[in-house]
Amino acid sequence: MTPTQALSLSLLVAGVVFGLKWVAYLLTGSVALYSDALESVVNIVAAGVALFAVRVSKRPADRNHPYGHTKAEYLSAVLEGVLIVLAALAIVREAWPRLLAPEAVADLGLGLLVSLLASSLNALLGWFLVSRGRRARSPAVVADGKHVLADVLTSVGVLLGMGLAGLTGWWMLDPLLAIFVAVNILWMGWRLVRDSVGGLMDEGLPEVELSEVREALRYALEGLAAEGRVLEVHDLRTRRAGPRTFVEFHLVVPGETTVEQAHQICDQLEGALQAQLEGVQTTIHVEPDHKAKHATFRVG
Repeated sequence: MTPTQALSLSLLVAGVVFGLKWVAYLLTGSVALYSDALESVVNIVAAGVALFAVRVSKRPADRNHPYGHTKAEYLSAVLEGVLIVLAALAIVREAWPRLLAPEAVADLGLGLLVSLLASSLNALLGWFLVSRGRRARSPAVVADGKHVLADVLTSVGVLLGMGLAGLTGWWMLDPLLAIFVAVNILWMGWRLVRDSVGGLMDEGLPEVELSEVREALRYALEGLAAEGRVLEVHDLRTRRAGPRTFVEFHLVVPGETTVEQAHQICDQLEGALQAQLEGVQTTIHVEPDHKAKHATFRVG
């Protein structure tokens, strides 16, 4: 399933979940279930925005965007992070008056059953979106999945609060637990925004993936160094834009190396990186031996 298809599914399921949660609110009149339903509206908007962003990111490079449109996914992820934060604040706003004046609700059992069904659908959808988005390296799909999972946390908190309140008669448990979950969602929203802003700011690859790049280069350079065709690689830089990874470095070769020979070496190194990292785009700056820095990836 492509990222576009995954987000289309998310949009469809978000509509169904909102309908179920709204029914739960109508059955009980619970302000907590009402706020839970409101968050599902945010899910619908977020899924729509993410779907639009993925479609934009798939556009090919053009004159005005020579590096493509992949960063559109980060803009979507930032927006979803902001929406998560707003949803958490909305929960606190709805829970606070009930905290000051607790009230019992009607038809609690049936309402919780309907809400549980909606939350189960959301949990399956969120898990699917995050796993699919990571495989496709799509920030927008991962962000939408995390947003859905944040909604599940909200719903679980509301269900627990309502259930305990129904068993004990202490209706203050409902808003207290809802506020606790809202704080956790605020943290998730912050992390999502922070990761997305890192992509917009051309943050380098995480250490795990950077190590994979270094190992791929070391393996490819061993034979070239033994033949005396490569002396050093330095000034390694990386960044990511959506599903694409950009790797740049300077390649030091003997001064007598011809342009054709240098080109063949570059092709070999690019192939080694492409075999290790899907969607990698490599830029290599070839330099003569007197430019060596005798630093990173020195092989000769």
